[in-house]
Amino acid sequence: MRVVLISSHSGHYTGGVKEFEIEAQTLHDVIRVLNQRYPGLGEHLEEETSVAIDGEIHEVAYYHPVRPGCEIYFIPKIEGG
Repeated sequence: MRVVLISSHSGHYTGGVKEFEIEAQTLHDVIRVLNQRYPGLGEHLEEETSVAIDGEIHEVAYYHPVRPGCEIYFIPKIEGG
């Protein structure tokens, strides 16, 4: 699957890399793989981002299944009043 980081702070962890190809079963697995490659990134993604899976935004979906070929975007959390 294609994973894209939109969060401006993620470049701090990845050295500017923003797109990845990852094999995983769940969103939690995606975060775990990214954290293994870039220590600290997993915590950042969990605390500071929302996720869009194939264009549908999920606030907390760690065990949401993901399929091969899907697109996952980590985006800054939307906050408002």
